[in-house]
Amino acid sequence: MSIKLEAKIRPKGGINKLRNSGSVPGVVYGRGVKNSNVFMEKSELEKAVERAGETTLLELAIDDSKPKHVLIHDIQRDPVKDFLIHVDFLEVRLDQKIKAEIPLVFVGEAPAVKELSGVLVRNVQHLEVEALPQNLPHNIEIDISGIKTFEDHLTVADIKVGAGVRVLSPLSTIAVSVVPPRSEAELEAIKGEVIEDISKVEGVVKPEASAEIQESSKETEAKKEKE
Repeated sequence: MSIKLEAKIRPKGGINKLRNSGSVPGVVYGRGVKNSNVFMEKSELEKAVERAGETTLLELAIDDSKPKHVLIHDIQRDPVKDFLIHVDFLEVRLDQKIKAEIPLVFVGEAPAVKELSGVLVRNVQHLEVEALPQNLPHNIEIDISGIKTFEDHLTVADIKVGAGVRVLSPLSTIAVSVVPPRSEAELEAIKGEVIEDISKVEGVVKPEASAEIQESSKETEAKKEKE
């Protein structure tokens, strides 16, 4: 089922007014197409972003025109309140392959973790792939249930992707493995290093702060002498 979103051409200026009224400004661009400044209803955009991410096609209808096929190329959020304040859409052609980074989702349970108390190490979080826009997966699952010992691991080559998707990431890269748990001695050594680092940081005084402290001390001593 395709994800649809409606937008309107944005007039010049008045971006803050749009945001205050519950809309989000954005821009649509792509190879060989004219840029379009748009805006859309915030709640509908939030739903589309949650469903589509940056790898699922959207059908974007601007002012009731024929929908464009777009990908969410970039989003900006308020640094404090985290709500959407701007979005970039990349218009794509369904007959031209594009490159994208697809997030990995780790599924299953590794016996090396469950039975040997090992620690799962995720070396790869995304795969770079090439595919037609409509074939881009929302995410790619990697089953870790086959990692039974600390010697076992899965490489990029072991990850199954959908039809029409070509993996560009190096196939020999270790994607996930399990390492033995740290010994008590190692944990104590790490704890000692952390405490030492904290002590060093706490003992550091910036030169300008030191000067201010010295000046304050002199003023305090002078007051005491007067008293």
